[in-house]
Amino acid sequence: MDWSKTKTIFILIFLVLDLFLVFQIIEKRTTAELEYITESTIEEQLEADEITYVSLPEEVERESYITGKRKRFISSDLLKLTDQKVSFLTQEWIVSKLNKPIPLPNTNIEPFLQGFLKEHVISGYSYKYWGWNKKINKLIFFQTYRGRPLYFNENAMLSIQLNEDNEIISYEQTMLTNIKEIKEEGSNQEILPPLKAIENLYNNDYLTSGGHITKVELGYYKNVPLSGDVQIFVPTWHIVVDNKEDFFVNAIDGQVLELIQTGVGENEFAF
Repeated sequence: MDWSKTKTIFILIFLVLDLFLVFQIIEKRTTAELEYITESTIEEQLEADEITYVSLPEEVERESYITGKRKRFISSDLLKLTDQKVSFLTQEWIVSKLNKPIPLPNTNIEPFLQGFLKEHVISGYSYKYWGWNKKINKLIFFQTYRGRPLYFNENAMLSIQLNEDNEIISYEQTMLTNIKEIKEEGSNQEILPPLKAIENLYNNDYLTSGGHITKVELGYYKNVPLSGDVQIFVPTWHIVVDNKEDFFVNAIDGQVLELIQTGVGENEFAF
């Protein structure tokens, strides 16, 4: 036997075995690191990207789709409206001009506006303030169901026109009636937790490092019309980032509603 050759063969075998063991260790370490990344929670991922958020609303386990029918205003609806002149743009859309401008206060504007709506607008209590469109100097309100807004629905909105002195001079109104939950089988669905809606935004790159989520609320967005007058609405999470970016997430299937997102930025408001 050639001992020198045998020794060389053993050395090569041990070198190969050592390399195999090294690769095994590296593979296990890499797998463990990947598993750690995969198993990290959304809270940990947001914290790593320095994305913070306000206290989230209580989780809602189940909600139903809702329907509503466009209201056709009639002359008798207008009889209780005082200090204004109301006219019909269509049967479903009225415009009112105040006899005298009403100035906005410097503080506590939202409570003042709620009082104005109750006194001067048909079912004014059912509308919720959305924001101030400074480009056209209009205050925008959405109709609500159980206190939750019906986002950007042209048939459930109110806009108040201000003059250059920020006085209320007129308003336009549309409205839904007979709003109710759909009772058919399958309409009552599990609702995504608010943190899951945030996670969907994060995973689709809508959230950037250092951002702060300033508002999370549940409302409704139009899904599909059932007929000319009847519409169906899906529960929807409204998520605001840094008090300026609005995102909407279907609270049932988790889809980010990009169409409404685009509409907010490009079209401003329906009227």
